[in-house]
Amino acid sequence: MLEKIYDSAAVEPKIAKAWEDADAFRAGANAKPGEDTFTIVIPPPNVTGSLHMGHALNNTLQDIMVRFERMRGKDVLWQPGMDHAGIATQMVVERKLAENGQNLSRRDMGREAFIERVWEWKEESGGLIFNQLKRLGASCDWSRERFTMDEGLSAAVLEVFVTLYKEGLIYRGKRLVNWDPKFETAISDLEVENKEVDGHMWHFKYPLAGGETYTYVEKDEDGNVTFQEERNYIAIATTRPETMLGDGAVAVHPSDERYAAIVGKLCEIPVGPKEHRRLIPIITDEYPDPKFGSGAVKITGAHDFNDYQVARRNKIPLYRLMDTQAKMRDDGEDYAVYAARALEIAKSGHLPNEAEVDDINLVPEEYRGLDRYEARKKIVEAINAEGLAVTVKDAEGNDVPYVENKKIMQPFGDRSGVVIEPMLTDQWFADAKTLAEPAIASVREGRTNFVPKNWEKTYFEWMENIEPWCISRQLWWGHQIPAWYGPDGQVFVEKTEEEALDAAVQHYLAHEGPWKAWVQEKLENFAPGEILTRDEDVLDTWFSSALWPFSTLGWPDDTPELAKYYQTDVLVTGFDIIFFWVARMMMMGLHFMKDEEGTPVEPFHTVYVHALVRDKNGQKMSKSKGNVIDPLELIDEYGADALRFTLAIMAAQGRDVKLDPARIAGYRNFGTKLWNATRFAEMNGVKADPSFLPETTSLAINRWILTELARTERDVTEAIESYRFNDAAGTLYRFVWNQFCDWYLELLKPVFMGEDEAAKKEAQACAAYVLEETYKLLHPFMPFITEELWAHTASEGTTRDKLLCHADWPTPEFSDDNSAADINWLIDLVTGIRSARAEMNVPPGAVAPLVVVGANGVTQERLARHEASIKRLARVETISVADVAPKGAAQIVVGEATACLPLGALIDLSAEKARIEKAIAKVDQEMARIAGKLGNEKFVANANPEVVAAERERYQELEVQKASLETALKRVLEAV
Repeated sequence: MLEKIYDSAAVEPKIAKAWEDADAFRAGANAKPGEDTFTIVIPPPNVTGSLHMGHALNNTLQDIMVRFERMRGKDVLWQPGMDHAGIATQMVVERKLAENGQNLSRRDMGREAFIERVWEWKEESGGLIFNQLKRLGASCDWSRERFTMDEGLSAAVLEVFVTLYKEGLIYRGKRLVNWDPKFETAISDLEVENKEVDGHMWHFKYPLAGGETYTYVEKDEDGNVTFQEERNYIAIATTRPETMLGDGAVAVHPSDERYAAIVGKLCEIPVGPKEHRRLIPIITDEYPDPKFGSGAVKITGAHDFNDYQVARRNKIPLYRLMDTQAKMRDDGEDYAVYAARALEIAKSGHLPNEAEVDDINLVPEEYRGLDRYEARKKIVEAINAEGLAVTVKDAEGNDVPYVENKKIMQPFGDRSGVVIEPMLTDQWFADAKTLAEPAIASVREGRTNFVPKNWEKTYFEWMENIEPWCISRQLWWGHQIPAWYGPDGQVFVEKTEEEALDAAVQHYLAHEGPWKAWVQEKLENFAPGEILTRDEDVLDTWFSSALWPFSTLGWPDDTPELAKYYQTDVLVTGFDIIFFWVARMMMMGLHFMKDEEGTPVEPFHTVYVHALVRDKNGQKMSKSKGNVIDPLELIDEYGADALRFTLAIMAAQGRDVKLDPARIAGYRNFGTKLWNATRFAEMNGVKADPSFLPETTSLAINRWILTELARTERDVTEAIESYRFNDAAGTLYRFVWNQFCDWYLELLKPVFMGEDEAAKKEAQACAAYVLEETYKLLHPFMPFITEELWAHTASEGTTRDKLLCHADWPTPEFSDDNSAADINWLIDLVTGIRSARAEMNVPPGAVAPLVVVGANGVTQERLARHEASIKRLARVETISVADVAPKGAAQIVVGEATACLPLGALIDLSAEKARIEKAIAKVDQEMARIAGKLGNEKFVANANPEVVAAERERYQELEVQKASLETALKRVLEAV
């Protein structure tokens, strides 16, 4: 006998071990001869990671598809693996070194020893998330686990880098990048978190060179002069005064008449030694907004992304002000030497080469070596002291520096937590624009499709405006760039140091010059290792993960797995990494993977983009808000099946999941309902009958449930194939809870307790069959409980010949529309009567007569045949037919007939009418309050978007509530 209560904590480890012992998830397990393959590569979690709700949703959806296709007999591979997570892992290990009291930095240890320590940590602690995914029920082929730093994937990275370099698609150059001063490395846009913080906007005067003046005029929209004065300066506003030291120009819009007279002239940066003040040109560019601030913008191309674009367009020099720790530079000669050189550049209009400009340190001596924020403070003090701040009147009428206190957006490193500095540095770049072209065409021409389709627009917008991809990182943990430099800076890119050395020797010996003899000397003295110096940088983590769909299958080797499982089928991912991972996999896959005819092959044919998991109020989960939900805690409390089913049934395409633990408790009850139904069936003699054939059933109730089962099988299959996981889960919920448990088993009770042994035997065999098919349909969503029930309900005296995860997926064949219509009529009638009783507050124990008006012959026959069930299930005293509805009766339309319940004697209709009207008034009042807020443009514009969304959702809930109350009022009025 089945245990009275389902204990997920006891069952789940047991089932997991059974799967593991059977090697149930190996590639090709349960594959039928001749069937297609089905491949999913797991979005590789970080080796430092632990399971969060995003992982739980993502992997639940993948597992539903994988289990579904495995049961359909396809040759399935769900490829697992982990990402080495450069910054995150390096940070963890460095922190552990500090925590252990060793007071060691990685630089103290040296590169080789530090990397060895990282590998030790990886073996000891890395990969915790895999065990957590197993607890969720993820049915990956765990024997094929890959790691982005393992030997095979490292070989793939080398192959790709060297190939792209020699094709001219990877190059080294100087560009503006996001620079993390804590980790001292470039980082990707994905690793930057923009936050709104309290800031300041300072307004300063840039005096015109030589004391020149001009008439500054402001006009209104009609051209009338509203302000006019003679000025010897141009005013700018900045949130970052320390970057003024690196200004290359001041820009105004070409249409801005206020500054037309001084365009092309020079102005003075109001900071630094007076005798060496730098002069910069005033230029025009489309970037400045004439209506914002003064309309004049300082251009600091080496420390601002927008300024960088303006500087590039206008050949403005880019002066780097800070070192790798975001301290003001203290290298090189005296400031006066560099200021003079910069003045020559400004006056000449000639832009020297990048290296020459990069050597120029324009930080005056008094600011050198200071932290950027300390330098900011001192620069503001100096400008104010000199009287070069724009001033306004204070409350007492005194002139004071004009400083706006305002909210500003600032970029923070998501790992370091420090403010990111746009920094001009030498980095390695991939020509993303060229690589993106085939990837754009693939989606536009339908070879790869996004689900939901609206994400294609996002993909196109980014890909068609793509910037060069900075692929280098100034870290130690990662794939070290396979580039070596000769004594003159010549770069040699090869897969090994030996190959690079060979290339270098050939290069230098073939060219006459000072380095030829030097190289010959090194070779003669057996010191070839001194010829080259290796690049210390490593590759961006996204570079290796971009190769994931084919590198995990053995590429660049021509492996059987690569031939069989590439192209993969569907990629399941969050929208936040469409640009950073999905797009790059498309670029790399199309460039390196070709079919026998040489045609590029996409890494996947479908990208399913799931939404965010938010808290129950629709708020994004974050540690700072204290609303993070730990999936492992939910599994401990409710079981993995309940969590999985909740995520699936809420995963509507394009809609965020608002996760309330109460919902998970509800879907745990759903599992309990199935468990109790199985136990009830078992207590009534239900057991598997291998000889049972659905088409031989005679009882209408059995033929009805078999018809509904077939409909459910079709709907669930079609929904999973269409990535409508919520529809599939919702269909299963309705079938199991409503049709099977609430109606089928309830309607079978008289059969189980009756004297008709043939009917009883048929019902027992049919119920067992439907339960088995239900376990199969539910298995992708709730694998643990269904596997346990499958094993328990084997034919008497036998065990299952295979696990449920390898059972054949149901194929709908049975159909009896007449029986289905007959029982569904009964259900509609009873449900309608129950709803009317509930809406009108009829006491549960009260019975009432049922009068059916307008019933045709079929309905009258059904009333007679189902009389006992109607009386028992609907609390009906008598059943009769009539031509006219009796007075004081609630009316329910069922088909062509109207079912009437005379309730006047059972409830106080007047009091019930008053109660419902009061409830409607209360709902109307609340709806009016919310409508007022939503109609307020200021509220909608200024309130947190999540608050606005919550109010709109509440309004929709109230609309539903009001409709229900109005239906109840209508019934009462009909009965008065």
